[in-house]
Amino acid sequence: MAGKASELGNSDSAAKNINREYVGKAALAVSVFAVIWSLFQLYSAASGTFDAISLRAWHIIFLLTMAFLLYPAWKKKERSTRKYPAVLDVLLILLTVVSFGYLLINYSNIALRGGYLLPQDYIFGAIGILVIFEAARRVVGNLAVLALVFLLYNFFGNMAPGDFGHSGFSINRVIDHMFWGSQGIFGIAIGVSATFVFLFILFGAFLRISGFSKFINDLALTIAGRSPGGPAKVAVLASSLMGMINGSALANVATTGTITIPMMKDNGYRARFAAAVEAVASTGGQFAPPIMGAAGFVMAEYLGVPYTTVLVAAFIPAFLYYLTLILVVHFEAKRLGLKGISKENIPAVKEVLKKQGHLSLPLIILIALLFMGYTPLYAAVFSIIAAVVASWFRKETRMGVKEIWQALEEGAKSAVGVGVACAVIGIIIGTVSLTGLGLAFGYSIMEYTNESLLLAGILVMLMSIVLGMGVPGVAAYVIVATVAAPVLVNLGVEPIAAHMFVLIYACLSNVTPPVALASYVAAGIADEDQNRVSLTAVKLALTGFILPFFFIFEPALLLDETQLGVSIMPAVTATIGAASLASGLQGWLLTRTSIVERVLLIGAGFCMIAPGFWLDGLGLAIIIIILGWQFIRRKNKQDVLKKERMFV
Repeated sequence: MAGKASELGNSDSAAKNINREYVGKAALAVSVFAVIWSLFQLYSAASGTFDAISLRAWHIIFLLTMAFLLYPAWKKKERSTRKYPAVLDVLLILLTVVSFGYLLINYSNIALRGGYLLPQDYIFGAIGILVIFEAARRVVGNLAVLALVFLLYNFFGNMAPGDFGHSGFSINRVIDHMFWGSQGIFGIAIGVSATFVFLFILFGAFLRISGFSKFINDLALTIAGRSPGGPAKVAVLASSLMGMINGSALANVATTGTITIPMMKDNGYRARFAAAVEAVASTGGQFAPPIMGAAGFVMAEYLGVPYTTVLVAAFIPAFLYYLTLILVVHFEAKRLGLKGISKENIPAVKEVLKKQGHLSLPLIILIALLFMGYTPLYAAVFSIIAAVVASWFRKETRMGVKEIWQALEEGAKSAVGVGVACAVIGIIIGTVSLTGLGLAFGYSIMEYTNESLLLAGILVMLMSIVLGMGVPGVAAYVIVATVAAPVLVNLGVEPIAAHMFVLIYACLSNVTPPVALASYVAAGIADEDQNRVSLTAVKLALTGFILPFFFIFEPALLLDETQLGVSIMPAVTATIGAASLASGLQGWLLTRTSIVERVLLIGAGFCMIAPGFWLDGLGLAIIIIILGWQFIRRKNKQDVLKKERMFV
């Protein structure tokens, strides 16, 4: 059973980046280890028996062991399957257990002697740092290089010019801070990996294996399948929901994209457009409530606010992002004259809800528990249990021992990429806190921009996109929240607006050239040029690129659960603006638009999204005039066609 579960687990979407599979007893051993890890994480979250450092140390031991087992040292030389781990991998696993096991045994004693470290403490600390770098090199190569640059900055910062220079730190001081302190490897990044991130990835695995993804796809078909361009709308709905749960644009494109992209192409959409739609839809799930790919839970920790505050604040940005995307695919379908899916190929909504509706109960329970004030960890554990129980309601979806085993294994393997990224990010965060690099960034930007919020926002946007490139969503947010968000806060931006600003841009790095990984994966599925897909994706995600600038000036665009009335009008006008923007981008409203109309509609969209009574009035006036003119043109065209038919 376990061996079979291993094979199934290795074939799932989240494991597609894993380059090594095992056969025989090794496959069984890896499968058992993965399941034990998942059970440990569930137990620790449910019982609360571990202190923060102990939980994070155990998490790292499991995490790095899985990383060395699943990711080969040299991918090009590695065979596709193995009967046993490589000697180097076994050695690295032993070093991991020894170094972090040493910390588990001695951490309390070191704390009792006031943090004074002995020579062997530094040695084991150095080993721990090295094995983390090796795991990061294998799993998230680019991020490992970035972390190495930050680590070297600790030693050679005295050579940096101006505000970025410092006196330099000794090796012992760096090891002390990075390994034995609470602001380095064992800081907030690995903390969220050991709690929120792992549990919600595991929750996503249980949902997928119970059949939830099929339910979402069928439900999306019933909602939007028959409308013009139905397959693209189905892709948007399904990808947004699944991306919200798994928190990985890359994994989401690799799974849903294999179904939705060919479906869109068959319906008549261009390959470039179909790939871009899937990439953009999958990317937005990382900041879409209620789960936000677990990034929202991290944001709540940073800000010290209830998660519901973050959830409510993210609603308008996510709604406008997906509204624009839905309207873009609708207008494109109208422009191309595309139809929806035929009725016989769409399941009946009553049948879908009757046969699969019970699978939505875990998600409903999760949302309810969060709004009732329960902690995200409690809500996640309870929802995982609910996913199993809900699956038992019907024979077709029932999860037995085999499926539960598979979900536990898949969840652990899927957590490796994000977890290793969070571990090595501890080096980046530790460097920022030790050297004061974050303050130096902030002072430099404020000095360069003369404290102009607009210019500072542009620089922070670029910084967030660059730092987020090639990094999992949660890990990307942790980086930019540490380095970039404080710049905006120091300029007077509301903390939640500043953090939402950097989160959205870090996520959008998935579709932003030159490292648009989600776009590149989608392009491969669509058999289309990567750069063309990336540029199209940036166009489709335009609302996501412009909206954050407006809500740092007008926080009312981020819903406040205590002042919902204040946000109603900005939300309404921004919704109209998003529709106008989508119309201008695709060249269709009631009928085909001229170049002048497209420019005016895009301009009106900007005016309506931007806060301000006069801008709203100007944008609305432009939209009404164009609507009236389009209505007259369409009516005249219909009259001409009617006369022609009568003549014939």
